Amino acid sequence: MKKLFILSLVCLLAMAFTVSCKPKAKQVAPPPPPQVKEQPKIEKVEQPPAVKKPEISEEELFMARSLDQINREKPLLMIHFDYNEYSIREDAKPVLEADAAWLKKFKTAKLLIEGHCDERGTEDYNLALGEKRAKSTFDYLVSLGISGDRIKTISYGKSQPLDMGNDEAAWQKNRRAQFLIIEK
Repeated sequence: MKKLFILSLVCLLAMAFTVSCKPKAKQVAPPPPPQVKEQPKIEKVEQPPAVKKPEISEEELFMARSLDQINREKPLLMIHFDYNEYSIREDAKPVLEADAAWLKKFKTAKLLIEGHCDERGTEDYNLALGEKRAKSTFDYLVSLGISGDRIKTISYGKSQPLDMGNDEAAWQKNRRAQFLIIEK
């Protein structure tokens, strides 16, 4: 039995030795990199410099538009007046200053100042009041440096209301001076 034990131990060791001594894997050299065909050199053709479109100035844009287009854009804002008054209100002064800045920018523009009133009072009274409103607006713009030669005035009295209502809110909208560009 001792012989059998020794024989099995020797067989076991022989097997362990053979298993642990595996043959080394053959190392395969990496394949050579694929050959890249040389592409023919393409000469760069210089592009002529891009032609820039000339930038159009605001003055040129202004001159390109029709009077109707300009007046639809309403570049000049209207001002409002108190009841039976034609003096320029404090809230109207910044509006007129912005309008004057626009007129200084577009020096060829000529405008018509329209004086309007609410429906109260006689036609003659409202025509006279509308004229005073247009004139006070004219004077204020001239005081801001706009040439009087560029401005005309007209009174429509109560004939062209903005709001057809018969209350203070409607009347307040109708007491105004508004502008119309009449020449570029």
